Amino acid sequence: MARMISREGRSLLVQQGMPRRPLGDLYHSWLAAPWRRILAAVLLLYLGLNALFACAYLLSGGIENAREGFFSDAFFFSVQTLATIGYGRMSPVSLGAQVLVTIESFCGLTGLALVSGLVFAKFARPTARVLWSEVAVVAKQDGVTSLMFRVANTRGNQVVEARLRVGMLRFETTAEGERVRRMHDLPLVRAESMVFALSWMAIHPIVPGSKLYGETPESLRASNAEIFCSLTGLDETFSQTIHSRHSYSVDEILWGKRFVDIMVTLPDGRAAIDYTRFHETKPAPLG
Repeated sequence: MARMISREGRSLLVQQGMPRRPLGDLYHSWLAAPWRRILAAVLLLYLGLNALFACAYLLSGGIENAREGFFSDAFFFSVQTLATIGYGRMSPVSLGAQVLVTIESFCGLTGLALVSGLVFAKFARPTARVLWSEVAVVAKQDGVTSLMFRVANTRGNQVVEARLRVGMLRFETTAEGERVRRMHDLPLVRAESMVFALSWMAIHPIVPGSKLYGETPESLRASNAEIFCSLTGLDETFSQTIHSRHSYSVDEILWGKRFVDIMVTLPDGRAAIDYTRFHETKPAPLG
């Protein structure tokens, strides 16, 4: 069965039967959309609005120094009016044109205020730059078989009061014979960090009581298990909460492997982290 959560932690489930409301949550859609889509939407709206008013000016007439029937003159007069530029060469002289100019200038002022506010909200929205290891590993750690993965803060600042939670999603069969999807917490050796500035090795001991105890790659694959990770913390620069999510499928969990050491010493004696080896693993005993 296909995975239900993407590697970035987003749901891959297809919603069926839910009413579609394309205009019901525009603000959320704006904040979640990529910048290229935002810029394309603003540009299309700007050109479309000017084209609409240009057609209205052509129908109403009354634009001094504009050539009759020339769409380009009407379009560029609309651009000047919408942006309240007003070079003075072309101007409205009829009542209909004056009304259109009034409406368009109002649309321009309102639209500029709205777009400015939305762009600022998107700029001000804090985002996390967190690097997750491409795979998780299962190997001995301090004498205990453990599930491990790496996470690092790739931004130069610090994330204070960082908290990491790990869970496992899998299918199970109830006593009534019903197949259900359940989430189980996987406690970590260290689930909180006062200052998350460099890298963090998340370790879940696979001991009696753990939902991974006694599991094998085959049994996890049969239950379509996925490991879901969530990191939250307070960004010191914005003083706002940031979050990052990730998931590992069964095929992205390597058994009998451990991560290589990424701490190195520079020639001048300073300690450094070699992120080029962040995802590298090496063989390790399981038991």
